[in-house]
Amino acid sequence: MKYKPLPIGIDNFEKLVTKGYYFIDKTLLIRDLLDKKVCVNLFTRPRRFGKTLNMSMIQYFFEDARKSDGTKIDNSYLFEGMKIMEAGEEYLTHMGQYPVINLSLKSAKQPNFDMAYDMLKRQIADEYSRHMFILEDERLVEQREKYFEIMREQADRNAYNDSLKFLSQCLERYYGKKAIILIDEYDVPLESAFFGKYYQQMTDFIRSLLESALKTNSSLEFSVITGCLRISKESIFTGLNNLKIISILNEKYDEYFGFLDSEVEQLCEDYDLQDKFDTFKDWYNGYLFGDANVYNPWSVIQYADDLMENHNKFPMSYWANTSSNSVVRTLIERADMETKQELEALIEGKTVEKPIHEDITYDEVYKTMDNLWNFMFFTGYFRKVDEHMDEKSDTLYMKLAIPNREVKYIFRNKILGWFKEKIEEKDRTELFTSFVNKDVEAFEEQLNELLLETISFNDAYENFYHGFLTGVLSGMKGYMVKSNREGGNGRSDLFIKPATRRKTAFVIEFKVADKISQLETKAEEALNQIKDRQYVKELNDDGYESVVKYGVAFFRKDCLVKVEE
Repeated sequence: MKYKPLPIGIDNFEKLVTKGYYFIDKTLLIRDLLDKKVCVNLFTRPRRFGKTLNMSMIQYFFEDARKSDGTKIDNSYLFEGMKIMEAGEEYLTHMGQYPVINLSLKSAKQPNFDMAYDMLKRQIADEYSRHMFILEDERLVEQREKYFEIMREQADRNAYNDSLKFLSQCLERYYGKKAIILIDEYDVPLESAFFGKYYQQMTDFIRSLLESALKTNSSLEFSVITGCLRISKESIFTGLNNLKIISILNEKYDEYFGFLDSEVEQLCEDYDLQDKFDTFKDWYNGYLFGDANVYNPWSVIQYADDLMENHNKFPMSYWANTSSNSVVRTLIERADMETKQELEALIEGKTVEKPIHEDITYDEVYKTMDNLWNFMFFTGYFRKVDEHMDEKSDTLYMKLAIPNREVKYIFRNKILGWFKEKIEEKDRTELFTSFVNKDVEAFEEQLNELLLETISFNDAYENFYHGFLTGVLSGMKGYMVKSNREGGNGRSDLFIKPATRRKTAFVIEFKVADKISQLETKAEEALNQIKDRQYVKELNDDGYESVVKYGVAFFRKDCLVKVEE
């Protein structure tokens, strides 16, 4: 059986249809846009949840497309057999009837303002070039000079501030109809500007561009904007009272971004992957958009494609490689004791409760921990489990959880890696000295301090503590840390070998206690295991005559150390 190719990275609707890619039909989004008759629609969804493809679909449905000579193009064939074609004639009368401006701002992800601004000018110029045939109309003679300046990227700043409004006016004059304006990934320039420290410059430009196009534009039919985060009206959409924000909390349009259960079931059936449905659900489901339970579409398609090559392929975190995890790192770097405990609880499958508010700006995201939690919720790192309104403060509170194993993987692996980096950056001279000098009290105190600064989780305690000990003892000048756990060869957990065999070597065994009262017993048990299984013999056989034995017991953020020569 020949299967349709899966649309990995395909976000152009026309290419997806004409090249025969697999398509999960979201065309009723068009019907709902027409029914609601909202002037400016802002959809906020996490990265890689189908926003760009939907924008392309909207363009191909509504646009009165023309060739370079002005000849009309009929794109209705792209929608044959799709749900919108059965929705009713009142919707089909809008097909191919409007001039459309489609502008993506994602290319403005640049390190400085000049580069970002140049990329935005180029995108605007490309959209002007796409409509250049309208200049053949004698009614647009007066507009040609300004039009060409913008198209050739030679206009001044004011012209670019006003460029979308000006283009829509030109299009209305040519077509005799108002224009639809689509703006994809509107917040990418703002996010990059924040990290690149040119936020105010970019905010000023984006505000001018959008206000001109959407607020005071009589040539606008309606607009659809997409982004990852809802930005406060005060920062970008000042005074834009015709704006409707549809976030992941809204029930309207909740099924159009991401895949539903039924859609993933159908995909599994179409590709003979029925036995993998539970794996898809476990790894990539769990998002709640309005009332819809949603899968990450990017990861579902990626995993399905891998399974077509190898049916026994293990799932992996595809989204981790496409979504910026800098915000997760910031959460870790700024985490106090309470936040660390909350992260541990989340990784263990529990929930945390946080106040939720949508009106934030990028320069406010990192000002408070609550803002950071909000940012992560709206960008796909958490799902809503429950909610309630605090009547005294009129604040919405939500119980949040990690949505699936894919995101849990990001937290577990990224967090452990970053904490390891933090430990390695600290001055561990006192710890190394106390360890080599067998100063148990000082060594134990140093370990406990480091444990308080990191996080752990119950379902991986043994692996965590092994990695923790390996990390904190690495970097001792003149010593090599040998980890034996990976080989599963029955040896002690760690050997610490000096470069010269005239010095003392060390063997370490650790145990994890079920309760704090067991620490003493477990440390003794670790020492006895070293002796009973003759772990020292391997070091003796390697030429080390002097060997010190360490037994370490852990219970959550506490440890107890015993030493024996």
